[in-house]
Amino acid sequence: MAEARVVVYIDATGRSTFTRWFETLNAEAAARVTTALYRMGQGNFSNVEGVGGGVFEYRIDFGPGYRVYFGKDGETLVVLLGGSSKKRQQQAIQAAQESWKAYKRRKAHG
Repeated sequence: MAEARVVVYIDATGRSTFTRWFETLNAEAAARVTTALYRMGQGNFSNVEGVGGGVFEYRIDFGPGYRVYFGKDGETLVVLLGGSSKKRQQQAIQAAQESWKAYKRRKAHG
């Protein structure tokens, strides 16, 4: 397993959908998400599946079924795009896909 660098996507306005979501979590949920991020950084993507448009979903089987959305830029960079509970999954996936498109556009233009 190759290690990966995990970074938070910051949009053109300086905001992070992932950070805004993470800050709403209670301590136990935040700890579970942090553990998931650590595992991704260690190259463990066992709870991951693609959700379309180059976006992936890391499932956390805890509470309401938390999800972390990200894109992979090469093999060693994970870009956190957002998070949600299972209940808000569809809206969060759409937002993550838009963020991923914006990330790739900004990267292409330097």
